[in-house]
Amino acid sequence: MSRSETSTLTRTTEDATPTDVALRIFQRLLAGYEGAIALRLWDGQTHHFGPGAPGCTLVFHDPSVLRDLVLRRSPLPLADAYFHGRVDVEGDLYAALRLKAHFVELHLNARERLGLLVDALRLAFGNARKDSLVGEVRTNKGFQHSHSLESDRAAIAHHYDVSNDFYKLFLDERMVYSCAYFHAEDDTLEAAQAQKLDHICRKLRLKPGERYLDIGCGWGALVIWAAKHYGVRAHGITLSKAQLAEATARVAAEGLQDRVTLELRDYRALEGKGVFDKVSSVGMFEHVGLANLAQYNEIVHRLLKPNGLFLNHGITHEEDGWERNVDTEFINTYVFPDGELDRVSNIQRRMEAASFEIHDVENLRMHYAKTLRHWTARLEANHEVALQHVSEATYRVWRLYMAACALEFEAGGTSIHQILASRRPDRRPYGSPVPLTRQDLYEPGNAC
Repeated sequence: MSRSETSTLTRTTEDATPTDVALRIFQRLLAGYEGAIALRLWDGQTHHFGPGAPGCTLVFHDPSVLRDLVLRRSPLPLADAYFHGRVDVEGDLYAALRLKAHFVELHLNARERLGLLVDALRLAFGNARKDSLVGEVRTNKGFQHSHSLESDRAAIAHHYDVSNDFYKLFLDERMVYSCAYFHAEDDTLEAAQAQKLDHICRKLRLKPGERYLDIGCGWGALVIWAAKHYGVRAHGITLSKAQLAEATARVAAEGLQDRVTLELRDYRALEGKGVFDKVSSVGMFEHVGLANLAQYNEIVHRLLKPNGLFLNHGITHEEDGWERNVDTEFINTYVFPDGELDRVSNIQRRMEAASFEIHDVENLRMHYAKTLRHWTARLEANHEVALQHVSEATYRVWRLYMAACALEFEAGGTSIHQILASRRPDRRPYGSPVPLTRQDLYEPGNAC
């Protein structure tokens, strides 16, 4: 900080202006922060904290944001203020997001906490400023993790029915909304997503004529790829009307109506036994709910033929269960209603309890970090176009969510795993549905 800024912090409480109070609060909150950041307050003055050039400038339009940050002892008020236009970020968004870890790990003694509280209470308690230009922020506080058929349909609609045109702005040309698979650091997103689709098909050892189910098929990329390149008869289900409409149009454009069928259906409503040779679930089981995973696995087990392969691809995290914390509250409030994660070991244990034999587990954590950075960059590059389809508030939610997730995957708190398993036949002995080695996954020419 400059000398003039430091002297401001030493003014008596009686003489202190709201700006003085704000700077005192920031000095305490940023103590020990390993970085440089700039703050522009409501009076238009910019203040620098930390050595070197700041990575970004946080622009505070409203003193109440700072008050809430202290009183709630959580970085969530900053996110909410950004969505509502009460805080702006100039420069590198990732630099601003790194403050979250600092705030979460910040430890203050009793005297420092008291000083923060006193200063926070001096800031205005008037109505919080909301920028009318950003629009309303959609929140999901009405969801109670019941995972009923109705609540799951509403949760999926909330996230996926935003606008197909909006998603097209940052996804690849096939609209794959899940982790890509990079063979090289400089792979394009289009190439990496095509590689992911093929990687899944190879793991499932898809063969012409097989019946294949994709649970949560999204905009249809995987079922189209499987039918077109591996000759299977593919069926995809989704709970999103917007996705179904787009996927249906894409299947027709590829001329695959005779090999690909799609429907708006909950996985719990699927009927039959031993119907499919292969099943995949990509980026879907996070929506199932931990309490429902046993039923989910039992249904997939019922639908599969004996020795049929099941690929379960989804996000995991480093803690048991889904406890309330800053990350889970943010995700469930603003992005994924009713989404829940667990350790990969717990996911596997539940699959084994449903009589699946696990053959392969692959960690794609850094692949998802790269994917999210691609998506964030594309969305930022299409900011003005995005506002033709969604509000500024919605744009800000998605921008911050994807950038924050990229950092979380890079840090290792969140991961993503592909688990390949098979339905055990009812009688022993039985052979293996996969080869002795993984060599076939990497040989050219698997597709028909």
